[in-house]
Amino acid sequence: MGLFKYIYSSPARFLAAGFVLMIATGTALLLLPFATVTGEISFIDALFTAASAVCVTGLTVVDTGTYFSVFGQLVIMFLILAGALGFMTSATLIFVILGRNITLKDRLIIKEALNTDSMKGLVQLTLSIARMAAVVISLGALLLGFRFIPQLGWKRGLLFSIFHSVSAFSSAGFYLFGNFQSLTMYAGDLLVSGTILVLFVVGGLGFTVILDIIRRKRTAKYSLHTKIVLLSTIYLLVLGTLCILLLEYNNPATLGSASAGGKIFRSLFTAATPRSGGFNVLPTEALRTPSLFFILILMFIGAAPASTGGGIKVTTFALIIGVVRALLHGSNEVVFWGKRIPSTLILKALTIIFISLCLIFIVIFAMTIVENKPFLALAFEVFSAFGTVGLSTGITPELTTPGKTLIIISMYTGRLGPLTLLYALTRKLKPSGVKYPEERILIG
Repeated sequence: MGLFKYIYSSPARFLAAGFVLMIATGTALLLLPFATVTGEISFIDALFTAASAVCVTGLTVVDTGTYFSVFGQLVIMFLILAGALGFMTSATLIFVILGRNITLKDRLIIKEALNTDSMKGLVQLTLSIARMAAVVISLGALLLGFRFIPQLGWKRGLLFSIFHSVSAFSSAGFYLFGNFQSLTMYAGDLLVSGTILVLFVVGGLGFTVILDIIRRKRTAKYSLHTKIVLLSTIYLLVLGTLCILLLEYNNPATLGSASAGGKIFRSLFTAATPRSGGFNVLPTEALRTPSLFFILILMFIGAAPASTGGGIKVTTFALIIGVVRALLHGSNEVVFWGKRIPSTLILKALTIIFISLCLIFIVIFAMTIVENKPFLALAFEVFSAFGTVGLSTGITPELTTPGKTLIIISMYTGRLGPLTLLYALTRKLKPSGVKYPEERILIG
């Protein structure tokens, strides 16, 4: 009772514990004999798979399509969906169905989970998110069904359609095609790869942005947050597509043999997927070193806040760009579309980047100790785990138990958010109210 009181005393602790509970439940279900084809799976592999599903990452140590039974695949799908919606969104839906009142404490936790500043209409927002997710996933499954059902039959085709629609919208990157090949066999199929691309791009925009677009219709009426997310997303997609196209244009193992249109589409897909998509139409291990390094940067930036994606978030990245722009123009204020950004948000953005880099560098350092793999492959794996992306150069199944544990920690931190985890592990101090005298120091 004392432990529950301690956890429930802080929204951040409650969210952190909620994700641990979902991972533990998923691990227990995947350890059941009928969850796998062979009837057995090691504890660390079950834990890794459950953590990857709940944290909507997509890194896998065993092949999802061939190793798990239909029951195991359904467990993974529901873990992905619960992880994408978030612990409190899922819990709120259950509370509403059971007719339970949503207390003020519950609303504070929902507010923390959705990363919003207002307490107004949180329950209605949660229900709107659930309805919107159901509609988008259903549409995605319908489109994918036109390809998978004729190919695989009703039962298997329906499972493939729903599973991949859930996985794509949730930016999870799990797939059932087998042999760790992701979407490479569907690279030229615009119905499959195009639908999945749209699903994870939409999922990466964030629930609040999607609802804002639906409700306000006209771009002029969009909130500042929505404008920054949309513009940043467009810039990153265009820049990423051009870079991948130029870097891989003549690579015979990736874009070399594709048509002009195929090269552009596959470059666009490859530029979009590091924003937490996790699917790939080009073999990641065959990409050139500059391409891998560029994708690593995109994975660190990630998707939008309150989305199914990870990373430091595009708004954090845009805010830092705004700080640099303001400094170069000799201004003390960061302004977007005539709106000044509060200094507290700038400090928060800098803190998120600092904590994220510290965590990533520590884990990479530890991985170089416990794993005998190329440095870039290890760094790529860690950035992918923290960004909850799921891309890999192929070393995930070969990791040792300590290496898998480090990746699990990275996935968990990336999904929860570095600041939320920090708040969960520390006691939040109240401002002292004392204003100290100012003095300058030399920097730069």
